[in-house]
Amino acid sequence: MAQTGTLTKQITIKSDGDVFHEIFRYRPHHIADMSPEYIKGVDLHDGHEWGTVGSIITWNFFHDGKAKVAKEKIEAIDEAKKSVCFKVIGGDILEDYKNFLITVHVDTHGEENVVTWTFHYEKLNESVPNPDSLMDFVLSVTKDIEAHHLK
Repeated sequence: MAQTGTLTKQITIKSDGDVFHEIFRYRPHHIADMSPEYIKGVDLHDGHEWGTVGSIITWNFFHDGKAKVAKEKIEAIDEAKKSVCFKVIGGDILEDYKNFLITVHVDTHGEENVVTWTFHYEKLNESVPNPDSLMDFVLSVTKDIEAHHLK
């Protein structure tokens, strides 16, 4: 029996929330320069331009001591909420999960920007761990992007 779950974590950043959203929407390929320890490369696999619903992005990354790949389709973009939703459609994540959706969203309140990461997932079986390690990974990448913009 497959198990579904949701994991949500928030992190406050000092860098500009609009810029953070814009990076995940239009310039995810720049994240490799901002977080080289974790992100090895990001390519537009299918679609005519970055930042459009339906575009397919391939991420090469380093997680849990291993080189990994994730192919993700942009499912939804909400400019008002500064959110982008990615559906994992290929790669290492799907070795453990039947379905995996990643939403990154930025709330701005004055000078404070809160980045919220939400994973909606369905495990292939009950022995698969919750994606806590992957959440720690995206929070580390978030900190790297912040540090890059505060320089």
